[in-house]
Amino acid sequence: MMRSYKVEAEQLAADFGARDVADLVAEANALRVAGHGETITYSRKVFVPLTKLCRDTCRYCTFAQSPREGQRAYLTVDEAVAIAAAGRDAGCREALLTLGDQPELRWQQARDELDAMGFATTLEYLGHVAAEIRQQTGLLPHLNPGLMSDADFAALRPVSPSMGIMLEGIAPRLAERGGPHFGCPDKEPARRLETIAAAGRARVPFTSGLLIGIGESRAERVEALLELRALNREYDHLQEIIIQPFRAKADTKMADAAEPDDDELLWTLAVTRILFGADANIQSPPNLAPAMLEAMVEAGINDLGGISPVTLDHVNPEAPWPEITSLARRLAETGRTLAERLTIYPAYARRAGDWVDPKLAGAVLAAIDGQGRPREDDWLTGQSTHIPAWAEKRTPLLAASDPVQSAIRRAETGEELREAEIASLFAARGDDFHAVCAAADRMRAELVGDDVTYVITRNINYTNLCTHGCGFCAFSKGRVSEETREAPYNLSAEVVRSRVAEAWARGGTEVCMQGGIHPSYTGETYLGIVAAAKAAAPDIHVHAFSPLEITSGARSLGASVEDYLRELKAAGLASLPGTAAEVLDDEVRAVICADKLTTDEWLDVVRTAHRVGIPTTSTIMFGHVDRYDHWARHLLRLRALQCETGGLTEFVPLPFVASEAPIYRKGRARRGPTFRESVLMHAVARLSFGALLPNIQTSWVKMGLAGGQYCLGAGANDFGGTLMNESITRSAGASHGQEMTVETFERAIVEIGRTPRQRTTLYGSVDHLRREGQLESQTV
Repeated sequence: MMRSYKVEAEQLAADFGARDVADLVAEANALRVAGHGETITYSRKVFVPLTKLCRDTCRYCTFAQSPREGQRAYLTVDEAVAIAAAGRDAGCREALLTLGDQPELRWQQARDELDAMGFATTLEYLGHVAAEIRQQTGLLPHLNPGLMSDADFAALRPVSPSMGIMLEGIAPRLAERGGPHFGCPDKEPARRLETIAAAGRARVPFTSGLLIGIGESRAERVEALLELRALNREYDHLQEIIIQPFRAKADTKMADAAEPDDDELLWTLAVTRILFGADANIQSPPNLAPAMLEAMVEAGINDLGGISPVTLDHVNPEAPWPEITSLARRLAETGRTLAERLTIYPAYARRAGDWVDPKLAGAVLAAIDGQGRPREDDWLTGQSTHIPAWAEKRTPLLAASDPVQSAIRRAETGEELREAEIASLFAARGDDFHAVCAAADRMRAELVGDDVTYVITRNINYTNLCTHGCGFCAFSKGRVSEETREAPYNLSAEVVRSRVAEAWARGGTEVCMQGGIHPSYTGETYLGIVAAAKAAAPDIHVHAFSPLEITSGARSLGASVEDYLRELKAAGLASLPGTAAEVLDDEVRAVICADKLTTDEWLDVVRTAHRVGIPTTSTIMFGHVDRYDHWARHLLRLRALQCETGGLTEFVPLPFVASEAPIYRKGRARRGPTFRESVLMHAVARLSFGALLPNIQTSWVKMGLAGGQYCLGAGANDFGGTLMNESITRSAGASHGQEMTVETFERAIVEIGRTPRQRTTLYGSVDHLRREGQLESQTV
């Protein structure tokens, strides 16, 4: 239903009209930078014109056609899929399905073809084609089908994560005789606004906007923008606003009509940005004003829309798409970065569980990184053995952006980085990425030198039975467990002793012991595990029990955490792994591990351990439902703890391994962090912690050998442990193995020009007799 913004619009148009265009542009540009920085996005799409028949007769349109003898009214499914497949092969991620409005209501040919194919309406056939494109090509469809009802959105939402309809204009007079919309029932503004409202009710990320220069006044443009703003305030679903300038086309009734001049386009863009604010996505097609790219960005746009490397713009066939590399180069010359997005914008993609039908939400989440943008490559945590080609370049070609340079300078002087700064470093791409990694590597060299350390350890996961149901865990078994790889087990004390003894005999200096929260375990159970380990090898370092296990053990005995930790220390516990931290932000924990410790509870256990003289490691398990600001808070909370206690020995990034994790298999999590994000976690941690926490470990089980080597050049200084019998990561779907030999470790370290050094758990030197025994055991 149309609201009445006429009076307000006239006043605003007068106010805006009284200002210089340059003044409006400056205000709009400041808002754009505040909301989006200097990143300009686009979607790599393939254009699928399902039908060019239309019941409307817009006076400026060359897309709509009348039936022609010998030509089908609709693309067949095979034809549509073939077009989409060509786009996929050219790197497209979006299939834009565009069509005329309800042609079956006007053309007998449309009705006949739909009947022959078994469909009642064009929209029903559209849903079928979109589903086939999705299934056969993997592309995400975006639908522009015209007017839609609540029922239409309900039917199409399962096959398309985003849709759109241009409002175009608000003035009913444009549909009068002689006007551009005469004889166009689907261009009635009230009906189009109702479609946009229906999209909001259906929670569909939606695209709309204006076609300017077809006879409307500035006040009518502003009125249309106010209508759209009101709907967005009600439903929060308008993912972008498009401002499209009219372009006169030959063989149309408006072939001789005047086009809006450059200032008129810039005025409208700037007003749109000012009315919608800093965070809105404002778009204008670059092929319709190719010489004005930089000016349009200055006027407030942050997106260039869909650009196709394989198909023409069927709506504006006279205006070829610009080359993506050319756009990127032009933007770079003005200090801006061109970045790809999906058809669904990042803010909505990150919240796919709220905004996308369950049948598609998993596919959207699997396609994005923590920022909601497309994954750059096919690298997967725990599985990939290669380094993505883009990452092989180690140094920036150009200077990093000003915000990144500023954050690096502050880190290098030892200042504590702010949350927003840390989050922005996680968003580093291209030259910014390489600059962050190089700065982290310089800091690593200054703080700990060129040695790469590792520890000879054995993992003993004594039980996989667990009363908790963490969504990310494929290791635990029990009454709350999901689909998993292995049968439940519970190792006896004798098996624990045997494995510890074997580790010592093979030259190990540490045994790392953790397990699920077994329903029958008490605090005495954990004391018994320590006793078994020390009985088998009195001098071995017992590194055991997550803060969750400590809390569970203490509670079972009615003891305080502090008293229980003192008892474990007396029994021989030497340090705690800082696991079960996941992400230290309760917004994330409520989703992935709601029944585990809260952030404050985890920090309290670790703080208490430090107080009683038990050092701990620290970790983050990331890349699932979390965001960059969550990662920043995690690092800052660990930094604050280290400032307080000094008891953290190292920081270990643990990228999420998705393939067997229940939360991923249910379509509620991303596919793990990207390679870029995984490397940056090491680099940004180095810059965030500085000298406070000098040891950053990279997990070869998660990153692979090559990925681990890369991280050693991006701030990490430790390669972790040899990990005899590692099973938690393997249960989640990793394939990098259960053990790494010392020879392999040292060869990998030497290959990157660094010096290998075996260490103890607490980063001390290893007795040469233990080292010799370890090396001998590997040759037996």
